[in-house]
Amino acid sequence: MLTDTHAHLASRQFANDLPEIIERARAAGVKRIICIGTTLEDSKRVLEIADMYPEVEATVGIHPCDADTVKGDGFVEELKDLARHPKVVGIGEIGLDYYHQPPEGFTLDSWKEQQAFVLERQLELAAGLKLNVVLHNRESFEDLVAQVLPWSDRLRGVFHCFTGGSEQALPLIERGHLVSFTGIVTFKNGQVIQECARAVPSGGFMLETDCPYLAPMPFRGKRNEPAYVANTAEFVASLRGVRLEDLVSETGATAAAFFRKPA
Repeated sequence: MLTDTHAHLASRQFANDLPEIIERARAAGVKRIICIGTTLEDSKRVLEIADMYPEVEATVGIHPCDADTVKGDGFVEELKDLARHPKVVGIGEIGLDYYHQPPEGFTLDSWKEQQAFVLERQLELAAGLKLNVVLHNRESFEDLVAQVLPWSDRLRGVFHCFTGGSEQALPLIERGHLVSFTGIVTFKNGQVIQECARAVPSGGFMLETDCPYLAPMPFRGKRNEPAYVANTAEFVASLRGVRLEDLVSETGATAAAFFRKPA
């Protein structure tokens, strides 16, 4: 089952033509789309979209770059209420991001502390709800791994938009976690990620678009959309020397198991 495991369908970039986006995904053979929440308000919109389209499922969560949108831990109960929706299949997008500058009112240290606090509370929530998590990392890999690995006996995480090498990916997979490849793997300068995509074991990775960002070749630089996960699948199948239909079946089954929904 061809699955886009990470799509931001609530993005303003899709506000005017979402029905057409979904139709193109169907025409490309995409059978499942995981629509990702990034704030409380965004997560509510994600659930509205999931209700509109049978192939769309949802995650709800607070993105690390939006950790300043919540104070204290009252947001956890709000997220818990949203997670009761029958189409919620995970908590995310959560994680750490040290690339962007701290928002007003935060020092670098206090911003890192706020992100870590928001992440930890969402890991607790996910474990309690028996949901897995979609993880964001940007220039924060070591700290993110250190915070997530202690939860390995209670939940699994997918390190989405993975851009590291196999030396980073394989230890995560050995602990039960996953990595996920975007269109970056198709780029000419993507040799490290391509080596990783060859090396990771079957069942250890998924595919995604991260749309509207990171469109694969030959659409690089254009608005990305779920249909283009087919291009990434074709490229990764070629990298691994397997039939496209086998890769689609394998990654679809991996996604079904991770998001705890039948294929």
